[in-house]
Amino acid sequence: MSVSVLAASGIGDQPLSGTARPNRVERLPTPAELARDFPVSAALRSQIGDHRDAVRRILNGEDDRLLVVVGPCSIHDPEAALDYGRRLAELAREIDDRVMVVMRAYLEKPRTTVGWKGLLYDPDRTGQGNLREGLIRSRQLLLQLAELGLPLATEALSPLAMNYVDDLISWVAIGARTTESQIHREMVSGLPIPTGLKNGTDGDTRIALNAMASAAGKHCLFGQTDDGQPAMIETPGNPDTHLVLRGGRGITNYDHDSLVLATEQLQAAGLNTAIMVDCSHDNACKDHERQPHIAREVLSTRANGMINVCALMLESFLEDGRQNDVGPLVYGQSITDACIGWETTEVLLRECAGLNRS
Repeated sequence: MSVSVLAASGIGDQPLSGTARPNRVERLPTPAELARDFPVSAALRSQIGDHRDAVRRILNGEDDRLLVVVGPCSIHDPEAALDYGRRLAELAREIDDRVMVVMRAYLEKPRTTVGWKGLLYDPDRTGQGNLREGLIRSRQLLLQLAELGLPLATEALSPLAMNYVDDLISWVAIGARTTESQIHREMVSGLPIPTGLKNGTDGDTRIALNAMASAAGKHCLFGQTDDGQPAMIETPGNPDTHLVLRGGRGITNYDHDSLVLATEQLQAAGLNTAIMVDCSHDNACKDHERQPHIAREVLSTRANGMINVCALMLESFLEDGRQNDVGPLVYGQSITDACIGWETTEVLLRECAGLNRS
């Protein structure tokens, strides 16, 4: 028997006239149940805590290493993601004295209109959705990647979804579409994780600065416990937020003058002046091959004294470019935004290790 939205929430058996009815309602495991099935060991929990602290020190200017968040635009093939992770973990150990490498493990894909929403929602990419299986595969994959010794990054799109994976994450991104969202600002205020907030899709940094100020404060919000119960949650505020510049609608903001302006805006607002430059998206004018050039220009700016520009983001996978999700797929190539390939990534990260000190 079909279940209405109202019935599913215990309000009644019959929806009001004109109320949309869901095609499907499926109960999911609670965050606590999934964590019991796929637990984080004490050693791994300590490792993740250490990684978060290391990110904080970089953002606060207490560690002069460069922070680089690098990896696939979004993960569609866990095996290829693990292959990439093994290579990245080996390289990260080699350059750890100069660069802190954090792997992108993006499980949710924000969409401008419609499309595949990520491994967490539709792991088999059938268009039907399978959140139960997506939650299981996502948590399994994060555990496997973390056990390689890698700090992990993800974009927080659904506050409910974050409850299932946040204990495995060392850095969080809030995207350009959601930085202005009150719900996401409140969520960040309760995360014990360093978080980067991107400028708006139009390139305006004020949205991100307002988000940083909001997320630093305490909030009372509507949420849920780990056992899935609705709850009023009072958050402590997150002191570890920072600005991510990603350009917007024909505007790039990775050049020296843009970085100076952003720094002045952060100072005027009394906010942490740490800046990450996203070398992809509108900064790259949607051309993934521009990412190395942008990274090198930012590194040059940093080497010339702007040490608050302390982080880069790169979209990278095993194979260069992107492919449509039809027919047999090229192993290790993105099905969303185009990425630089592994060979280019390895060269660029080694350059970062040589150029990141002022």
